[in-house]
Amino acid sequence: MSEVHEQPLPYAQGRVYHDADAHVVETPDWLVPFADPGVRERLRPLFVASVKPGEDQLIDRVRAKHRDPEARPRIEAEIMLRKNWSALGSFLKEDRPRALDLLGFKSQLVFNTFLNQYLNDAEHSGDLDFAYGLARAHNRAQVDFCSVDPRLLAVGYVPLADFARARAMAEEAIAMGCKALLIASSCPRGHSPSHVGLFPVWQVAQDAGLPIVLHVGGGGRLLDPHYFENGLPPVSDFHGGAENFRSVDYMAIPFPPMQTLATMIFDRVFDHFPKLRVGVIEQGAVWLPSWMRQLDAALDAFAKGEERLRKLELKPSQYVERQIRVTPYPAEPVGWIVEQVGPDVCMFSSDWPHVEGGRNPIKRFEASMTGVDEHARQRFYCDNFVDMMGCGLVP
Repeated sequence: MSEVHEQPLPYAQGRVYHDADAHVVETPDWLVPFADPGVRERLRPLFVASVKPGEDQLIDRVRAKHRDPEARPRIEAEIMLRKNWSALGSFLKEDRPRALDLLGFKSQLVFNTFLNQYLNDAEHSGDLDFAYGLARAHNRAQVDFCSVDPRLLAVGYVPLADFARARAMAEEAIAMGCKALLIASSCPRGHSPSHVGLFPVWQVAQDAGLPIVLHVGGGGRLLDPHYFENGLPPVSDFHGGAENFRSVDYMAIPFPPMQTLATMIFDRVFDHFPKLRVGVIEQGAVWLPSWMRQLDAALDAFAKGEERLRKLELKPSQYVERQIRVTPYPAEPVGWIVEQVGPDVCMFSSDWPHVEGGRNPIKRFEASMTGVDEHARQRFYCDNFVDMMGCGLVP
């Protein structure tokens, strides 16, 4: 007689949850089938060593285990415990719908895992043919992975290095099915992210009702590496290696989006595109209150000498409230952040299936929001994501 396994209950229950940060965990050759000739020959194997050392050597073994009927019930039961390639649906797209059923999220905004630095380096290399070809391959791969379920919302990348190509890439990414447009968190090469030459990109996104998003890892090198030359033994990251974030890296994570978005606010991008939404994903939110206060302080300090500031239709912090949505980390004091910035800015995210997201992010968020009322909780877990995604969500 075959063993009967009870169906596990979904992880997220009791309300509608939208997940603003989820990932596909790529294999080293993930991009190859999606790259055009000329780009394909130049692709390097994806650098996937920023996980537990040696884990990338086990991909084939994990693939076989996911196909083993005897192993499958335990894999499903451990949906929040297994991470990276070991997680159900992390890289085999046909398994992702089942994973989403078990997670219990209404939708997931799906980012890459290993490609942001590669995309950023290509964009800043000066080789625009390769930069945009690499982005196109990434976008095709993202859409293909998410094609198995309408709850999976593909994120496409748009290099901002060239004005005309950026607009064309934004239009192409949306036409192929991307539901959000990822840009680098840091400054493009040769011009500001607020440059009027990029206005057509924001117009394309606004007209489509889709957000622009910034994600950790897309801002180039965060820190001068000499910060780690302290004469002491190396410090391990979450995975036991030394390639991911540690405490010193963590402190620098919000710097690129803070500067990029401040520049866009001061140069009145959000006056010109009042319906555009921007998501700041996996870059924390504890910096939000002081940053918003600093934005307003900059207006007070410099408006007399800067006409652009005198023309602003709102206080800088009000653009954040109206148009920018941010995902806190589970370890941050989310209740305090919401109290300081209001209920309309912060969004829930799981970072699934990454180790950094933890085994129970909802529990950690709830523990930090004991004083947050139901209206703000509804905004956090659901409504702010719906507002950001606009037409990207399936009715």
